[in-house]
Amino acid sequence: MIVSKPSDHSAAQVTAPRITVIQNDRDVPMDRYAARLGPGVRLVLAFAGETIPAAGDLGDALVVLGGTMSAYSDDDAPWLPAVRDLLADAARSGVPALGICLGAQLLAVAGGGSVQVAAPPGREAGAAAIAWREAALADVVTGPALAAVSGGPGAAGTEATGAGGRSTEAVSAGAARVDVPGSGAAGADAVAVTRAVSMHADAVVELPDGATWLASSDMYPYQAFRWGSALGVQFHPEAGADLAARWAVEAGDVDVPAVVDDIEKHADETARFGDGLADAFVAAIRPAGSREQGTRE
Repeated sequence: MIVSKPSDHSAAQVTAPRITVIQNDRDVPMDRYAARLGPGVRLVLAFAGETIPAAGDLGDALVVLGGTMSAYSDDDAPWLPAVRDLLADAARSGVPALGICLGAQLLAVAGGGSVQVAAPPGREAGAAAIAWREAALADVVTGPALAAVSGGPGAAGTEATGAGGRSTEAVSAGAARVDVPGSGAAGADAVAVTRAVSMHADAVVELPDGATWLASSDMYPYQAFRWGSALGVQFHPEAGADLAARWAVEAGDVDVPAVVDDIEKHADETARFGDGLADAFVAAIRPAGSREQGTRE
């Protein structure tokens, strides 16, 4: 008797983590992450009126994408309170979550932090240099992502503790600007610098109580942070060069040729780190009942 084996695709369908992705804006899609996060993705088109799921219906993980509205635009985007509540529930209950740009801002507000709309430094656009702090090396997601692009920081064997762990730096202070003189974003606290697509004018200015500060840039201090089981990144690891260039054209307040040139110049770097971040996030997902918050085994 011949017994056929399931195809690799079928096996992936069975074993892939179930990830709920919330899209807040028609023009801010999953882009490169549509394939990178695997076949277990359920996309919720919040901007089109689809219902935000309850915390118990998320599956194994949550991703909240960006958008052109602010983290406080409840009148224009009436689903945002539900998204903030969902992020808070996920972060506190151990559900792995990733907030991207607006998603990170919503996470900060959900945890009691704050966001400044139209922040004074202006729009950060292009391939921003992201300076990673030592705490990022111990993070369950950013540690492996940094290791994947450098072969050094965050490599296997690095002691890791997560949100609330004693070897990470908990931050509850406000919007003190990070001094990053000299070479790009590589300030005194930087242990690694990567490039990432950036396109935002609002910014996190206060982290949730007990959050761990992971990265900064020349313009804005809070480029990445962890709160509970949720990671927030102000930049766009999911965005390819074509989408980022389109955002630059539509922004209306940037030097489009200069920004597009910067994006294209660093396209390989931003894609490599974005892929590493997605892969590390997926690898860190555990089924319900066996979750840990921000730690690496």
